Amino acid sequence: DEFQLHRKPVHFTDIKMAAAPQRKINFAAGPAKLPLSVLTEATTAMIDYKGTGCGVMEISHRGPEFKEIITEAEARLRRLMDIPENYKVLFTQGGGSTQFSAVPLNLLGKGENPCADYVVTGNWSQKAAAEAAKYGAVNEVFPRLDVYQSIPDQADWNLNPNADYVYYCANETVFGVEFPAVPETGAVPLVADMSSNILSRKVDVSKFGLIFAGAQKNIGCSGLTIVIIRDDLLDRALPICPMMLQYSTLASAGSMYNTPPTWSIYISYLVFGWLEDNGGVKAFEALSDKKASLLYSEIEASGGFYSAPVATHARSRMNAPFRIKGGDDTLEALFIKSAAEKQMLQLKGHRSVGGIRASMYNAVTVEEVEQLVTFMRTFRTAHGGL
Repeated sequence: DEFQLHRKPVHFTDIKMAAAPQRKINFAAGPAKLPLSVLTEATTAMIDYKGTGCGVMEISHRGPEFKEIITEAEARLRRLMDIPENYKVLFTQGGGSTQFSAVPLNLLGKGENPCADYVVTGNWSQKAAAEAAKYGAVNEVFPRLDVYQSIPDQADWNLNPNADYVYYCANETVFGVEFPAVPETGAVPLVADMSSNILSRKVDVSKFGLIFAGAQKNIGCSGLTIVIIRDDLLDRALPICPMMLQYSTLASAGSMYNTPPTWSIYISYLVFGWLEDNGGVKAFEALSDKKASLLYSEIEASGGFYSAPVATHARSRMNAPFRIKGGDDTLEALFIKSAAEKQMLQLKGHRSVGGIRASMYNAVTVEEVEQLVTFMRTFRTAHGGL
């Protein structure tokens, strides 16, 4: 047919493009740095996926090519996290914040007194608790903290043994508060928002009823949220739960009740492969510990020039907020500007907190953190530090 259009398979090397700019060091809290090898492979696949003559964003989500992608993405994640067979892995949309609604709509009991325990240690768990309160009783397990800089000992929590679930955020990105261990909740299902530290530490998935994570930090790019849910919790949705928020809808359709975020799933497929090729979660846990130790050690050695507000036991390995001279706005602005001139970006603290924040997700290397620490020493010396 003379009117039919065809696209010849093309290769990235065949395309004339301007020279790629020098890669900078990205300490963004999310969307965050991606491995260069992932970006390189994705660039080719965006134009022509495996000789199909179509970009990976153009192929049908019902076709064999994408079926292979999503199937292998799940298999890779299961291997990385040792996910038991009695858990479903769901690829969904809406970001982690949508799960603030989906969790209570799916897990609050259908009886007369639905209730859930919430461990509020930062703004994300605070928002999740407020959303859940629309659908049932929310028990915050300790009095609301004046500032989010620590995690009260679990012995002081007021847990309800009859709660439908216990909810916590494993790592609070804004304030830099991370749980050093998984809470113990007995027979009550444990729900975790792991959006910002998933795949950075080994966890026993069998301790959880549900784990969810937005992708744009340690999994891939924005547009995708992954839910890992135990099978026995799939059919508890409240009657008012919208169909597209029901976990059973996604599970029965293999995450493809409607068109899923195909590009974001493809990127996660690549990132999971990159993680496996580089030692898996155990290797990245060791790297995360080393990066955090480098940065916090420099802060502690600064004689007060730098200060980390979060209690030592709760300091995040992923997001490290700190202040200069107790919160000198002028010096902090100069620090951010000077760091950018040294090719280190996205170090400004969250607008609600201020100061500096360095996010050190899996794709950020030890060498990049070492460069930041060297800059911190130079800056301290130049501005009156010890």
